[in-house]
Amino acid sequence: MKIASIATILFGSAAAFTATTPFHHKTSTVSNTFLKAVELTPEPEGGGELTKVSETSLPGSRMKNMGLVEEDNPDGDIYNFWLTAVANGDEIKKLRIQTEKEASKKANFPGFRKGQIPPYAQPKMTMFAIQEAVIKTCEASLEAYGLQSLQGSQGEVKVNEDMQEVCKGYKLGNDIPFTATYKGKFDEAVQAASEEGHDTAAMEDVVVDVEAVAE
Repeated sequence: MKIASIATILFGSAAAFTATTPFHHKTSTVSNTFLKAVELTPEPEGGGELTKVSETSLPGSRMKNMGLVEEDNPDGDIYNFWLTAVANGDEIKKLRIQTEKEASKKANFPGFRKGQIPPYAQPKMTMFAIQEAVIKTCEASLEAYGLQSLQGSQGEVKVNEDMQEVCKGYKLGNDIPFTATYKGKFDEAVQAASEEGHDTAAMEDVVVDVEAVAE
């Protein structure tokens, strides 16, 4: 499935930034150690729990439909969604290494040899890697739950935790659990295919049961 990019993402009190990479990502289980250090924003009341259209995508995540925002839109009804997921620590580490490698090619800081990244710039690269990993996770949520993002400012995603605070105590390689909200649409083609798959599986179960009784 081709996924429309979520153009902009807002991190708690941090400034908005533009995504620079496509969103395709898998996550692992939440790090209990890191959960103790970062308290997630409480889950909102209400809403309808969504079922994944792909059981293998985004393990450990949950998505809720928090209600209709705009109906009768020519491109489909628009809803508010709430997500809880995990940015994979290995992915963050990989992105951090790539970021430093690219930055060192152009680095020329006064008082440091060419290509050397000064200590004060290191946290910024870690923050960038975390942002990119969270972006990838958010787009993976679209695929996992059969959704489509919106274009422009409507496609903004708000991460509820303050990622600047997260960076202060972050140990490279740890998973980062987070919650986010965004507006989006149901991908009708994907949802239809998923329902058809569930119906087929249900029919197969019935056939097996009948055959078992016949024996």
